Amino acid sequence: MEEKDETKVGFNRKRAEGKDKSSRPKDLKLKARKLNPVNTISYVQILGTGMDTQDTSSSVLLFFDKQRFIFNAGEGLQRYCTEHRIKLSKIDHIFLSRVCSETAGGLPEHRIKLSKIDHIFLSRVCSETAGGLPGLLLTLAGTGEEGISVNVWGPSDFKYLVDAMKSFIPNAAMVHSRCFGPSPNSDNVSLDNPGKLHDQLKLIDDEVVKISAILLQPANHGLKEDKNAFKSSDISVLYICELPEIRGKFDLEKATALGLKRGPKYRDLQEGKSVKSDTMDIMVHPDDVLGPSLPGPIVLLVDCPTLSHFQELLCAESLDTYYADIPSMPEEKRKTVNCVIHLSPSLVVNSSDYQKWMSRFGGTQHIMAGHQMKNIEIPILQSSARVAARLNYLCPQFFPAPGFWSLRKQNGSTIPFTNEDTDSKLCETISAENLLKFRLRPHAQLGLDRSGIPNKAGPIQIIDDLLLEIPEISDAARQVAHLWEGVEDEGEGVTSMEGEKNVTEEPWLNQNSLPGCLEDITREDVEIVLLGTGSSQPSKYRNVSSIFINLFSKGSILLDCGEGTLGQLKRRYGIEGADNAVRGLRCIWISHIHADHHTGLARILALRRDLLKGVPHEPLIVIGPRQLKRFLDAYERLEDLDMQFLDCRHTTEASLASSKSNNYEPPNENNVDSNLFAKGSQMQSHWKRTGIPVDSIVAYPILKNLKDVLGDAGLDDVISFPVVHCPQAFGVALKGAERATFEDALVEEAIARNHSTTEEAIGVGNSAGAYRIILTHFSQRYPKIPVFDESHMHKTCIAFDMMSVNFADLHVLPRVLPYLKLLFKNEMIVDESDDVEDAVTLAA
Repeated sequence: MEEKDETKVGFNRKRAEGKDKSSRPKDLKLKARKLNPVNTISYVQILGTGMDTQDTSSSVLLFFDKQRFIFNAGEGLQRYCTEHRIKLSKIDHIFLSRVCSETAGGLPEHRIKLSKIDHIFLSRVCSETAGGLPGLLLTLAGTGEEGISVNVWGPSDFKYLVDAMKSFIPNAAMVHSRCFGPSPNSDNVSLDNPGKLHDQLKLIDDEVVKISAILLQPANHGLKEDKNAFKSSDISVLYICELPEIRGKFDLEKATALGLKRGPKYRDLQEGKSVKSDTMDIMVHPDDVLGPSLPGPIVLLVDCPTLSHFQELLCAESLDTYYADIPSMPEEKRKTVNCVIHLSPSLVVNSSDYQKWMSRFGGTQHIMAGHQMKNIEIPILQSSARVAARLNYLCPQFFPAPGFWSLRKQNGSTIPFTNEDTDSKLCETISAENLLKFRLRPHAQLGLDRSGIPNKAGPIQIIDDLLLEIPEISDAARQVAHLWEGVEDEGEGVTSMEGEKNVTEEPWLNQNSLPGCLEDITREDVEIVLLGTGSSQPSKYRNVSSIFINLFSKGSILLDCGEGTLGQLKRRYGIEGADNAVRGLRCIWISHIHADHHTGLARILALRRDLLKGVPHEPLIVIGPRQLKRFLDAYERLEDLDMQFLDCRHTTEASLASSKSNNYEPPNENNVDSNLFAKGSQMQSHWKRTGIPVDSIVAYPILKNLKDVLGDAGLDDVISFPVVHCPQAFGVALKGAERATFEDALVEEAIARNHSTTEEAIGVGNSAGAYRIILTHFSQRYPKIPVFDESHMHKTCIAFDMMSVNFADLHVLPRVLPYLKLLFKNEMIVDESDDVEDAVTLAA
């Protein structure tokens, strides 16, 4: 490949060092909006039902004309919002029911604008509820010229999570942490909201809504011997949303009789203010001239993660005014709850005690938004599911059927998952569905609204539509199958199909002979699964970066772990298969601190911790840039991640060589280089000294442990090497390398953003001596298949989410590309609804 002059293409050194204009702090202010409590539209809406993969908490939107609130921000929320054309640029408040990676991990078909979201609330502080929070905040930070600010609400010490995220969220994201309730190891409460556990803590009280919270801790938390073992993730929140009453109709005759003249006093009375009569020496009160008021609707969001939390819920006396079964409650204090949204798991909500508690609300509508197995029957992310089904039809060898679809039918019948809907339930409930609404205003529309629920399309319908659109695809699928049947020898090229001119012989397919290292390869050796192939932020068609190296009986390795990685694992392998994959992880390697490469990490680590609880095991080794440790250290104040951290600099070739000797020394940053790049090329490795010393004393025992772990997996080393992308960015070598990509025509933009073009990426693979090159981490400019120059594709293939490449099939890989072009012949265009950020590639 011809070398390019660095000065000519404008290499952006300041950006690589984090000193460019985009990194400068911005002065953001919270938005102020004039609100009208009467003339407004309001509803609560289910966003995602915890995703079809059951790995994250449901998110709930509380919508007003000029204000938006989100409760929980689990992984996948941002991608879900993109799928359903829901804009996030008006979020001001985010509420967490628990602070954990499930509720905080992260919307364009139904065109619902969330561009006024003011608050995000977390029901718990853990990976289940907060895993989508970093991606969501990054999206808000990139909105407009200045970005926007947002309030994030959660119990106790979740501010540590927000502080940790600031290491990779730019200054444009002004995050206001609103912590409430006591710290887990103290009886004290935060200054923001004085009070005690079980008290109803007032969070927001404005013209359109009052939002309060009741904190729940496990009933036996005080019995723990080690108080430090109790963390913020043990606290959950019940949120109460109360809309103001609508005052009765103004009675003009009564006002006249009381001596009032037309004018501003009429408005004051309607706004609840008393006024003096114009002709009499009396005060006129609102009740004197207004008809009966309509009570404001009330919504509860309940997150009881365990039966122990539920026992605490039963003790919350502050809920008494909301129950319908307390005869002694004075009528003026009694409040009617219109809707309860249950975020609690089925183990809790199906218990008889919980059912009895639900019945205490009388005729309230109960929406079950916890993990219900029947929600996996139809994929939530339908755009990517459609692409996956079409790819599976064409080439099941590289694109296996999603794990859930393969579990749904046995012998042609649907598998019953659970007995969730039993006759023992004491009150009527409804299962949450995606985009299900419960309308609150106007009063005449109070109740359930299913009009926004999207149509559902299963794999059979998707393939029927494909055959109508591209009838010749059935012949193409048979031709692809022949590639594995020995119909063609390695050097014969691809035979065109009879009567079909869309797939033709490619002359470059006979240019590669099988390398010696693959001659004895078996299907139980190595498989690469591309879990996420998009960049910057999730799109409808591609999730963000993650590559699963399946070593089968010897375990597995993750290379990068963007938001939604766990969900992608479950889509690929099913719930049980994904659990086994997480149990078998040997290590996780993270390339750099950009959020699209690591924000799924906490969710994976938390699941592994839970799966291996009570089983003898070693903490998982996470290799990454040193800034990542700051995030993980802060996060571990919220929940234990059961991991050991190793700086990428300790896994460079020089460092590894030094560690194998008896006198280990820290790596010399100025001399670190990589032989995987052609000398003088644009992506040639170099390093900048930061002045922070390497703690070799801490690293050495972890390196020794890593050596043992890799040995069990049949590997010698995981080798990191610096790359020009951003400060502390690395590539990795097992048998290949990972890089960025842009279309060749965009070379100037690619270098300015410190990414490579398709041609450059392939050049990197060639210089590394790669037998096959897989291009991945595409810009969202390319929604399905990118535009590429075929002259560079002789040993290359385009990656898609869930693509699974067994090393035994590497010789076939480039031959599939012409058929992919046929599959996407009508869709090799830019989807303008998708944002454009950046891209990388993988050389394998």
